[in-house]
Amino acid sequence: MNYLEEFRIKPGVKVRLKDLDPAFTDKNKKKKSAIHKIIKLQQRMDELQFQLYSEQKRSLLIILHALDAGGKDGIVRHVIGSMNPQGCRVFGFKQPSSEELAHDFLWRIEHATSRCGEVVVFNRSHYEDVLIVRVHNLVPKKIWSKRYEQINEFERRLVANGTHILKFFLHISKEKQLNRFRERLDDPARQWKISEADYSERDFWPNYEAAYDDVISKCSTNDPPWYVIPSDHKWFRNLAISKIIVGTMEKLGIETPEPIVNIDEIRRKYHEAKVEEEKQDLK
Repeated sequence: MNYLEEFRIKPGVKVRLKDLDPAFTDKNKKKKSAIHKIIKLQQRMDELQFQLYSEQKRSLLIILHALDAGGKDGIVRHVIGSMNPQGCRVFGFKQPSSEELAHDFLWRIEHATSRCGEVVVFNRSHYEDVLIVRVHNLVPKKIWSKRYEQINEFERRLVANGTHILKFFLHISKEKQLNRFRERLDDPARQWKISEADYSERDFWPNYEAAYDDVISKCSTNDPPWYVIPSDHKWFRNLAISKIIVGTMEKLGIETPEPIVNIDEIRRKYHEAKVEEEKQDLK
């Protein structure tokens, strides 16, 4: 199955998350074999990121969104974690500060976007300004409803300037979310991630679904599209996203740059130094 096409939302398609199965896996895919494939994909991802970093001509921006317990942190740890931190940054966007609120909603996002040669991951993003603000009526509809096109224009500008964008929505069921909350409660190492808001936000599940339906429908363009990833099974989620990232980076045609020094001259000097060292050792 070509995951680059299977989970890509085509422009103009009206998305209904209720119609998409969050527990989907390929019928021939099993967890054990998937983990083996993920390891190989991580190795390839690391190679491609090194080439991107050395080329210094373009960048990659990965945007992760999900309802609570959807797996954003899991993707950062188990997929993106294979990349070299020297050329990769992760931003987790929380409630905006007073300074950020004094600017337009894209101001803080602009400052975090990727530079040439860099991979940047957004754990939540500018889309919060058409999601949580809508669900909780933080700003009037006449304001947030205009932001879809502002976001599309912002992303078009990034793409035009050499940033390739991948947008992932990690789609989980309400039942699976509750199960993951229980797992956190039972695991002392992860209890810090639980809050009362996790449970109170579940009351807004239909509102968040409607908000995400509109976000994905209105902001999935030819470049960049949204990918809706079935995420009830962590192993399949990790496999699908790993394949999409690797497949996308391979299509970029990244080229390792030519050396900026005379390699033959460097070799000659190395040989001379080696000979001199050997002479010294014989004394």
